[in-house]
Amino acid sequence: MKRVIVGMSGGVDSSVAALLLKKQGYDVIGIFLKYFDNKCPWREDSIDAMLVSQSLKIPFYIIDITKNYKNLIIDYLYKEYKKGYTPNPDIICNSKIKFNFFLEKSIFLKSHFIATGHYVIKKEVNENGKIYYKMRSGIDDNKDQSYFLCLLNKVQIKKSIFPLGWLNKKEVREIAKKYNLINANKKDSQGICFIGKIKFFNFLKKKLAEKKGIIIEINKNSHIFKLYSNIEYKKEYGKIIGHHIGAHYFTKGQRKGLKIGGYKYPLFVIEKDIKKNILYVGMGKNHPGLYTKVICIKNYNIHWIKIKIKIKIKINKKKMKIKVECRIRYRQNFQKASLYKKNNDLYVEFEIPQLAVNGGQFIVWYINNEVIGSGLISSNNEYSFL
Repeated sequence: MKRVIVGMSGGVDSSVAALLLKKQGYDVIGIFLKYFDNKCPWREDSIDAMLVSQSLKIPFYIIDITKNYKNLIIDYLYKEYKKGYTPNPDIICNSKIKFNFFLEKSIFLKSHFIATGHYVIKKEVNENGKIYYKMRSGIDDNKDQSYFLCLLNKVQIKKSIFPLGWLNKKEVREIAKKYNLINANKKDSQGICFIGKIKFFNFLKKKLAEKKGIIIEINKNSHIFKLYSNIEYKKEYGKIIGHHIGAHYFTKGQRKGLKIGGYKYPLFVIEKDIKKNILYVGMGKNHPGLYTKVICIKNYNIHWIKIKIKIKIKINKKKMKIKVECRIRYRQNFQKASLYKKNNDLYVEFEIPQLAVNGGQFIVWYINNEVIGSGLISSNNEYSFL
């Protein structure tokens, strides 16, 4: 009997994942990871996970990883916002903590596999006698979580099982009800767990001090949108209309917190200059400054899952474009785009300009629903197309 470690969060997804694996004949061990003290309802979640484990008659452990979580996620979050980026802690957590930690425990517990309740599909492929594994989006478009697993490496994918990839959320809840799991109707978790009930702004203020700066409005008809494909905003391109309490608190596309009224349409952040502590804003959701046609991923921030595509781009000296579909955020519909290399960096050119693209976000590219690779989006001041 093959043994599998299941990461159990206390939610219905991971519980049904454990249930399905037990019914498939695996020797299942449940593990609950405690991330943080006195912030998120980890005690209630751990109790739910324990009660489900008891009903399934599987061993269950609670393991405290708060120190690692603080070093790798909390500190990372503050550091990135301080630099002006918009980080995604869930993606980093999956690759650097969850799956790494489960792999370490699998060796200790002599487990063959690790498993989670993510809605993704893993496939084994035999090509010319060589076996490799690929990861593709789950069949439930509304729950597909391949975006969050975009940084997994080959070993992590090979050792992982995703029992929910071929199911939708409704089916998962029906299974939970059929087997009387206590969390069958439990609501999905929302937001970032360790922040708890405080606002994210207040969370950032704990480490990032307020710093008064100016807000500059850029008119949507400004000449800069006609002359440049990658704009370096300057004070003289617009007019000062107010002040803010710190450019690092804001992200591109944000409208709340500006506290400036009297405009026909809402004001949105279209760019920020962290060094000079300036916010650039534009009026209306159709403002050209909110949209991005081409983004860059620096060479050291590119992560490939399907090496063949990487090689195909690399060996072509001329600018060769590879057609893909992309996401820059969870639950976003696939966006048609092309990949090409320039000066060893990777560029993604969208067919339709994308709204509110921020440096520090992750972009994931797919071909036929298969995750091909991903990358950390660079901010405007890190590259130029001119």
